[in-house]
Amino acid sequence: MLEAKNIIKTFRSEGVVTHALDTVGITVDPGEFVSIVGRSGSGKTTFLNILSTLLAPDSGEIIYNGEDITSLPPRRLNELRHKDFAVVFQFHYLLPYLSARENVLLPYMKGLGRVPKDARMRADECLERVGLGGKGSKIPGHLSGGEQQRVAIARALVKKSWVLFADEPTGNLDKATGESVMDLLVDLKNDGLSVVMVTHDDEYAARADRTVSMADGRVI
Repeated sequence: MLEAKNIIKTFRSEGVVTHALDTVGITVDPGEFVSIVGRSGSGKTTFLNILSTLLAPDSGEIIYNGEDITSLPPRRLNELRHKDFAVVFQFHYLLPYLSARENVLLPYMKGLGRVPKDARMRADECLERVGLGGKGSKIPGHLSGGEQQRVAIARALVKKSWVLFADEPTGNLDKATGESVMDLLVDLKNDGLSVVMVTHDDEYAARADRTVSMADGRVI
């Protein structure tokens, strides 16, 4: 479903050159759960951002369903992110003044137009799917940290994406809450979603189908 070939990424700041990724490659099959591990500075988050098209590589190719998406125009990339790709970060990035349901509906909101009724039903289904049925009216401040992260996952699912990219999704959670989020990601994988997760936790990484280890900007 997803393949990266010979990805190179370099950052320059105040005359200092950092080689973040050096000819990195990976494949992800449909319905596969892949974890990416490595020490801080190994390039794993940069790699995830490039795979999810949030960051452009200096060179190399990203192939999705047989199409090279590396150099797609911005409009096509936005469509791809909106429909096929979903991203969950270490921090949930919920809007504090919106309810859980409204946060999940954010991908549907354009300007001040009304959200379709079927979208609201889909949002409630996603909240139910992540174990938050009946809590759609609560604002983030009235939810626990784990519940807020589950809202973020529901928001990622609401558009029925095919690939979920997760960057340290348990990083800000205690062990028990982190386990519940991992259970959810495994369940989503079992339902056919492809999952690519960056984590520093070897125990969580081991729950994936395959673990990719990185060091110094390369897959080892």
